[in-house]
Amino acid sequence: MKVWRDAGLTYIHYSNIAARVVREALRVELRAEAAKRNISHVKFTPWENGRPVRRKKEERESES
Repeated sequence: MKVWRDAGLTYIHYSNIAARVVREALRVELRAEAAKRNISHVKFTPWENGRPVRRKKEERESES
């Protein structure tokens, strides 16, 4: 039975909610360590002709 689907949530959204609830339920001394796992980084790589393309330094700096 998938209650999260019946509630109109995706699995990712459901698991994010569950993880947040677990982190908030931790003892205070363990919360800071668990909060570090909440940070995520995403890196996008453009592809052309089946190969990754390196961006020029000027393009990367202009996006920052």
